[in-house]
Amino acid sequence: MENKMFCYQCQETAGCKGCTQVGVCGKKPEVAAMQDLLVYVTKGISVITTRLRAEGKEVEKEINHLVTLNLFTTITNANFDEDAIVSRIFTTLEKKKELLGQLDNKEGLPEAALWESFNRDEFASKANKVGVLSTQNEDIRSLRELITYGLKGLSAYSKHANALLEDDEQVDVFLQSALAKTLDDNLSVDELVALSLETGKYGVNGMALLDRANTSAYGNPEITKVNIGVGNRPGILISGHDLRDMEMLLRQTEGTGVDIYTHSEMLPAHYYPAFKKYPHFVGNYGNAWWKQKEEFESFNGPILMTTNCIVPPKESYKERLYTTGAAGYPGCKHIPGGIGEEKDFSEIIEHAKRCAPPTEIETGEIIGGFAHNQVFALADQIVDAVKSGDIKKFVVMAGCDGRAKSRNYYTEFAKALPKDAVILTAGCAKYKYNKLNLGTIGDIPRVLDAGQCNDSYSLAVIALKLKEIFGLDDINDLPIVYNISWYEQKAVIVLLALLYLGVKNIHLGPTLPAFLSPNVVNVLVENFGIAGIGSVEDDLKLFFEE
Repeated sequence: MENKMFCYQCQETAGCKGCTQVGVCGKKPEVAAMQDLLVYVTKGISVITTRLRAEGKEVEKEINHLVTLNLFTTITNANFDEDAIVSRIFTTLEKKKELLGQLDNKEGLPEAALWESFNRDEFASKANKVGVLSTQNEDIRSLRELITYGLKGLSAYSKHANALLEDDEQVDVFLQSALAKTLDDNLSVDELVALSLETGKYGVNGMALLDRANTSAYGNPEITKVNIGVGNRPGILISGHDLRDMEMLLRQTEGTGVDIYTHSEMLPAHYYPAFKKYPHFVGNYGNAWWKQKEEFESFNGPILMTTNCIVPPKESYKERLYTTGAAGYPGCKHIPGGIGEEKDFSEIIEHAKRCAPPTEIETGEIIGGFAHNQVFALADQIVDAVKSGDIKKFVVMAGCDGRAKSRNYYTEFAKALPKDAVILTAGCAKYKYNKLNLGTIGDIPRVLDAGQCNDSYSLAVIALKLKEIFGLDDINDLPIVYNISWYEQKAVIVLLALLYLGVKNIHLGPTLPAFLSPNVVNVLVENFGIAGIGSVEDDLKLFFEE
C-alpha cells in the first residue's frame, strides 16, 4: 500500500515503525504534509538567520519567536488545523524573503533557504519531497530527526518563557543554527551525535529559562494538596501547559460565577503561590490527556486547550472546545493573542455561564509541589533519611502517559517498589501512580511531583544538588535510577539534557523511539547505557539488586 504520509515522532507511531496512512494521534495525511513543509521552511529561514549573524547582522526577536512557534505547532497532538499551519508557512516564507534580501553572501544556500513560492497548489508536491524519508541514509536520517525532535521540545520551553517576556538569545541562536545543520549533507554521523549532545546542553539552558520565567512570575511551587472533586457552579477546564494563559483566565473570571479547573499537565498550576489567591480556582478534573474524550464529556462546560495534547474531539463536546497559542483543531474556536498581548477570554466565559456544573467523577485530594526549591527546603530531612537507610533509592519516573495498555507497567512498577524507595516525577506520567496510596517515609511522601514535563529541570537540579551534598564526583554514583516513560518531543529534549549532564543507564519505555536506527541505538547503548524496559519483576531485580 502506497504511503500517504510518514511520521514516527511519537511513541505510539504505528507498529513502532511509522504512521503511513493516518496518524495514530488522529493527524490526517494532509496535515502531516503541511507540518513537514512548515518544518522545512523553518529550517530554511534558520539557515538565513545563521548566515546573517555570521555577517554581524542582528536578527529581530520577532523572528526567534516565529521559529519557536513554528516548531511548537508541529509537536504531537498540538495542531490539527491545516489552514492554520498553511498560514504559518506563508508567514514564514514572507519573512524569509525579507531576510534573504539582507544577506550579503547567498552562495551555497540550500533549497530550503531559497524557495520563495507562494503558490498554495505547490505545497502538497513540495511537502512530498522534503519529509522525513527525503534523507536516504538511515543513520543520518535518524540523527537528524533526533535533533529536530529535541529542538521541537526546546521550542516548547522557549515559547512558554517568551509568553512571560523572558528570552535567551543564546538558546535561539543555537536552535536556529542546529536546524540549519540538519540540512547540511557534509556532516558525518559523529558530528551529528555531537550535535545531539549539544542540543541537550541547550535543552538544560532552555529549561532553566522557563523555570526562571515561571518562578519569577508566580513564585516557587509549594507543597500543595489539590482537590479532585467538583463544586456546584459552572466551570472552565484548562488543559495544556501555558501558565500565562492560566493567569489571564483566572483574572478574567474573577467575580463571574465561573469556576476554573485544571486538567492533565495544568495540574501543577495549583502549586504556584500566585494562583492560590483566586477562590474560584477549585481543583483538578480528570487524569492524563488521553482520557479526555470521557472527561471532557462529563465536565459539561467549555475546555481551553493552551498547547498540546489534543485528542480529536467527539462531536458531542466539540463546540465546547477552544484552542489558543500553538494549539488548533478545525471547527473549534481559536482565541488569538501574541506574546505580551492580553487575550480576550470573554466568549469562553459567557459560554461557561450557559453550562451545567461539572459531573463529579472522583473525590479527595492529591499532593504535589516538590520542585527543586521545595525539595531543597526538605534537604536535611531527605539527607538524614538516606543516611539512616530509611530511603535507599530514588526512582525517576518522569515523562509522559499514553493510551497503550503496556503503560500499565508503570502503575504496577510503582506498586511493587520497595517501601524505602521514593519516586521523583514530572509530567503526565504521574497519573499512572499519583492517586495510589503509597504512603510516606517519615514526613516525606513516596511520590514527589515536581510538576509539568516543563518542570523536568527540577529533577536534574535535585540530582545535581544531591551529588554536591554527598560529595560525589559522578552523578551516576547517586542512589538514583531512571525508569522514564516517553511519548512526544519534550521527552526527547529531556533525554538529551540528561545525557549531556552525564546521566547513564536510563531506561526508556514502553518502547524505544522508532526514529532511532539500530546503529544509533548501539551508540546510545555503548556510550550511555540506554535500555528499554522488561517485566516489572525483572526490572525490580535489575534496579534494586545489592
